[in-house]
Amino acid sequence: MQDASDRDGAETLTAGDGESQIAYKLRLAQIAAYRAFEERVTGYGKAPRYLGLLMIIGANPGSNQSSLAEAVGLRRSSLVAILDQLERDRIVRRDPAPDDRRSKAVRLTGHGSRVLKELTEEAEAHEAALTRGIPEADLAILRAALDRIILNMRALDMPAATGAADRTDSLSRS
Repeated sequence: MQDASDRDGAETLTAGDGESQIAYKLRLAQIAAYRAFEERVTGYGKAPRYLGLLMIIGANPGSNQSSLAEAVGLRRSSLVAILDQLERDRIVRRDPAPDDRRSKAVRLTGHGSRVLKELTEEAEAHEAALTRGIPEADLAILRAALDRIILNMRALDMPAATGAADRTDSLSRS
């Protein structure tokens, strides 16, 4: 793997045995893809950073914050800070949920819908650049493998959450 410093003649640094780990490679790919996308799009504030979340909100208007946090793999408290920023940028709005006063229904604003449309178009062009030269059959395999990794990681989170709830229940009974 070569970065800008390698092209300038500097020594190439590696992660040693970590170079063969899927999680390591996923993280490097995510960082490179994210950086390239943010450099590609400007004038949208923090919205490009949260494009996946905006896509989920756009596809599921009125979803509550807990469901959104679960969908993107964040803690609810982390999502609230992101929604605060997106609300300040007039991209989303939170309304009282019709069936639960304690819950907030999250929707895109008109401005947010336009931002999502424009960013999605940019993301499609970015995806084409990202996957250039990779045969479609290989991309299908990659997508399926990534879906499996995501399912595996979500399954790992579930027992931890259940275990925490079980410990809380046992403490309250003591």
